[in-house]
Amino acid sequence: MTTDLVTAPQGVTLNEANIVLRSCRLTSLLARSDLLKNQSYPLSSKNPDSKQLYAATAVGTRPNDRDRLRLLVEAGFVLHSSQGNSIYQLETIQWIKQTFPKLEVIAGDVVTREQAANLVAARADGLRIGMGSGSISITQEATAVYAVAEFANKFGVPVIADGGISNVGHVVKALALGASAVMMGGLLAGTAEAPGEYFYHDGKRVKAYRANGRPGSTKYAPYPKSAPHENAATTRYFSENSTVKVAQGVSGDVQDRGSIKAFVPYLYAGLQHSLQDTGVKSVEDLKKGVRDGSVRFELRAASAQVEGGVHGLHSYTKRLYT
Repeated sequence: MTTDLVTAPQGVTLNEANIVLRSCRLTSLLARSDLLKNQSYPLSSKNPDSKQLYAATAVGTRPNDRDRLRLLVEAGFVLHSSQGNSIYQLETIQWIKQTFPKLEVIAGDVVTREQAANLVAARADGLRIGMGSGSISITQEATAVYAVAEFANKFGVPVIADGGISNVGHVVKALALGASAVMMGGLLAGTAEAPGEYFYHDGKRVKAYRANGRPGSTKYAPYPKSAPHENAATTRYFSENSTVKVAQGVSGDVQDRGSIKAFVPYLYAGLQHSLQDTGVKSVEDLKKGVRDGSVRFELRAASAQVEGGVHGLHSYTKRLYT
């Protein structure tokens, strides 16, 4: 524990603060906002040693990405390597496990048992299911979640359902089909804490939202044609030297959903209501019910789906929460 603190008086200018910082070896920087966040959010997922928030990062599967990975490991990151079921990813996972045996690797994307089997055999710690079913992706999965989760569960490998999660009902369906977690990029993109500025489109307050596989969502640095250039973004979705970049997503905007401090509790309450309506006490009971047949998915006609929603009104107002 540090006892010899370097401090500055209230009202210190930025230039004076920089001089103080340069005069000593900075090992930690503590702000009042950090203390307030620690007090307000005691259940945050933090590293027990450094007290830092857990974070994850995605890397490619080409040789140059291994140097980047070494730096990320030094920073204490957990991995999500995104390249699908390919020889590049299999070799990368094997190299990671040999070089950094304690590093957790989430591999993907996969949509079939065969793809999952290869990644499980390569010792992946988790699988990401979803290939193009996101709200802004255009490449196409309830069946995939069920099939892959059923297979991975035999080996104790958790799975993450990604793509098309746009409401609480989708979250419940993904969990019921065997997912251990869901990714909600589009669902959370409209919150106040998400990156980007709000603007108005057709009278509605929105934020820009772009797919990673869209050419405009990555920056391409110029490079000489005689030397191949490997960029972390382009290697994940495109061929570095290709003149034509084939889009795997679109650009769009999502409606303002307010602060995540109110939106996440809304999702949590919605999940609780769904479990209550289904007649189970927990997510684990929900999954067990699907496996033993006491909880079933029923086929509904298009007319039944219409009648199951809001209907028969001249107009109505829908609010997520108050």
